[in-house]
Amino acid sequence: MRAAQRELLDVAIQVAVQAAELAEAARSSAIHDVGTKSSETDVVTAGDRASERLVRERLAELRPGEPVLGEEEGGTGATGRAGVCWVVDPIDGTVNYLYGYPWYAVSLAAQVDGVSVAGVIVEPVSGRRWTAVRGEGAELDGKPLRASGTDRLDLALVGTGFAYRAERRRRQAVGVAELLGRVRDIRRGGAASLDLCAVAAGWLDGYFEHGLSRWDWAAGTLIAEEAGALVRIPGTTGDGFGEDLLMAAAPGVADALSSALLDCGLASI
Repeated sequence: MRAAQRELLDVAIQVAVQAAELAEAARSSAIHDVGTKSSETDVVTAGDRASERLVRERLAELRPGEPVLGEEEGGTGATGRAGVCWVVDPIDGTVNYLYGYPWYAVSLAAQVDGVSVAGVIVEPVSGRRWTAVRGEGAELDGKPLRASGTDRLDLALVGTGFAYRAERRRRQAVGVAELLGRVRDIRRGGAASLDLCAVAAGWLDGYFEHGLSRWDWAAGTLIAEEAGALVRIPGTTGDGFGEDLLMAAAPGVADALSSALLDCGLASI
């Protein structure tokens, strides 16, 4: 099993690196071909579409017959099938990509029965590669990652993200304002995959966000978990949190952060 998962990671790295190179090379022209999705602030560029097409084409060559779920071209139901399903966010952090803010990435994960077993996140600007194989740990450019050892929420640096729709953003802002008094500070990077990697590296002590899709977190949660972080993926029920909440945190502050999210009205927005 481990050998098969390592083979999946090798394919994921090869494909994601090519997609990242394409996205970066095409950026100067791609940002002038921009559409919108759920709102005027939820954008998609020609770079997103080209990157996903490349990923699908290369996976069809390297792993023929395996379904792909992607942000731009969908693939509804693919994750429910037996066997390997590939989950891709061709550019996570599209608004950052549009503005030239260098916190965006190509995220690609291989899932089996809906569980990520191999994943890679490649940053086009820096070339950094975040990788993980289930049960084998996580790495940044070949160096092992480890979540932070902090055990005090009041000294924890916490990341988050906000919805595209203004009404939900306002509700989130109220809760985050309350949370600010309970943590060291808040960061908002604008790319969920990389925020999860930041937890894996100990650059953030915790991270939470509502409303993410599978392609946003499929690779990042595996990387964070394999680095020792405690992770709650969307779809989890029975704990008082909304089904669309994602949370990743260093073990020493995970329970305290969960309690704080409940107290601040951020468990369900």
